[in-house]
Amino acid sequence: MNKPATAATDAAPRTQTQQGLSALTLAAIGVVYGDIGTSPLYTVKEIFAPHTGVPLDAPHLIGAVSTIFWALMLVVTLKYVILILRADNHGEGGGLALTALAARAVEHRPALRRGLLLLGVFGATLFYGDSLITPAISVLGAMEGLEVLTPALKPWVVPATVAVLIGLFLMQRVGTAVVGRFFGPIIVLWFTVLGGMGAWHIMQEPSILAALNPIHAWTFLSERGWHMFAAVGAIVLALTGAEALYADMGHFGRKPIQIAWTGLVLPGLALNYLGQGALLISDPSAIQNPFYRQFPEAWLVPALVLATLAAIIASQAVISGAYSLTKQAIQLGFLPRMRVRYTSAREMGQIYMPGVNWALLAGVLAVVLFFRSSSALASAYGIAVTLTMLITTLLTYFVVREGWRMPAPVAVGATVFFLFIDVLLVAGCAIKFMDGGWFPLTLGLVLFVLMSTWRRGRELLMASIRRDGLALREFIEQLDPRSVNRAERTAVYAVADTDTVPQALLHNLKHNQVLHARNVILTVRFHDVPWIPMERRVDVEAMQHGFWRVQVNYGFMNTPDIPKALELTASHGLAVPLFETSYFLSRETVVPSPGGGMANWREKLFAAMSHNAGGVVEFFRLPGNAVVELGTRVPI
Repeated sequence: MNKPATAATDAAPRTQTQQGLSALTLAAIGVVYGDIGTSPLYTVKEIFAPHTGVPLDAPHLIGAVSTIFWALMLVVTLKYVILILRADNHGEGGGLALTALAARAVEHRPALRRGLLLLGVFGATLFYGDSLITPAISVLGAMEGLEVLTPALKPWVVPATVAVLIGLFLMQRVGTAVVGRFFGPIIVLWFTVLGGMGAWHIMQEPSILAALNPIHAWTFLSERGWHMFAAVGAIVLALTGAEALYADMGHFGRKPIQIAWTGLVLPGLALNYLGQGALLISDPSAIQNPFYRQFPEAWLVPALVLATLAAIIASQAVISGAYSLTKQAIQLGFLPRMRVRYTSAREMGQIYMPGVNWALLAGVLAVVLFFRSSSALASAYGIAVTLTMLITTLLTYFVVREGWRMPAPVAVGATVFFLFIDVLLVAGCAIKFMDGGWFPLTLGLVLFVLMSTWRRGRELLMASIRRDGLALREFIEQLDPRSVNRAERTAVYAVADTDTVPQALLHNLKHNQVLHARNVILTVRFHDVPWIPMERRVDVEAMQHGFWRVQVNYGFMNTPDIPKALELTASHGLAVPLFETSYFLSRETVVPSPGGGMANWREKLFAAMSHNAGGVVEFFRLPGNAVVELGTRVPI
């Protein structure tokens, strides 16, 4: 029924939320910055882990903290906050929104367009690896504070992590609207505490302020030689979550995200990393857990509670992001339909996808039980994030050069600069491939195979339907309506191609020998823009003998609701009464055949995915008591 669009359709600008800028900024702090905000839990400790070979002395501490600070300035502040946030797709951001924007910019070059789409989809699949690792490493890092309280609690770190994660995923079914109200204030408190503790230790050891000089970062990296990559692989941990700035732009807008970063998040992070460096200069033994060792002993329990809450919020952000990404991928034609529950009557972005939720929970628990510590898990963390950053840079080039028509020296110069940084970060994480970096890459490749197979399979399915189907216009012209019984109702035939006769209609004529008074040949088209306004929701064409052809248009962020959309056809002369309408669906059973357009194993995989796809009824909000579903076999 749904077919993704290949051409751009302009969406009307979305109306700005009525919340004030301060409220949006507070909400952005809670949702956008939870992931990057929990990085101080483990980053500094990992830079000085034995496998990096970095000596724990004052010059190297200053160099490492300087590298973290300037990485935050160049990658997060300059690249994302100042530049990437400008590449909005009608107000929306994120990997798939950027992919659609880049593909539109080169739509006159089909081969390049297809390549960019596949590149963007691969980048999106890497997000799922992040969705597994972020909850695991964030909650593990927080729970490791139990060891600092007393070594006797060390055996309880993993069980406590598992319990927190299970509770978090069980909470998803009731929605996060209520809990979300507290996210902002908690994360504001978190960053305030980070900055306050950092400032206190800086005052005790002000020599750490030399880290603000970028020369120390350059010296730290250059003198390491090839061993530099081991340190870079740990420094990357300070940048995880940067993609969330761009991905969540549609929820909050560019300005609140920028204000939150410059006004609170960056100062809090910078002060805390400087503070951890100052602490280690004066007390190298604190390297066992420099984050919790910042706090006086009496403050450890409140710090543990606050860190746990921050880790839960960071995890919630990527879980919600996985739901949104999956929904976008479905509507862009890269994944089969899945069950979607809407947990808020007011906010359509509040969704819950049971299949995705339980798959994530199983994956997160497997990760926790396999790696068992934040240090071990740090080896798996980073490679997916840095590859996503690299892909974002490449896609942004085509938006800037082809879409915005910026001068070539500007576009190429900026791209080469950020590509150099991205390649350095990827290389630093790549050396950890055998220590766990293989995990998110393997997951991403598996998901890429599934998504590309589904996309190609749908193309072959459509081609088969067109090849073997009857032309709709010719069928209507040859139809003698007096030769069949007419039912005084409206029949809606949901199809993927409105140029061919629906199989359900042919079955209706053959077996029931009846033709409805009004026959609506309906297709849904998802465009590669985030939003389609209501005034452009439907295209209606009147045909002979009571036939109508209707196309319902959605952006990949819109929520499909077919009955509501069909109410709009009344202004075009087509009334679709709610209680006098039946929906006829053709459920295709895919039959793999030799010599098709895909390898045989991919055809079998597509057939299995098609068989297990979610129902049309719930996805498009059709009234279940008015649906008739008929099966048909389609070879590919």
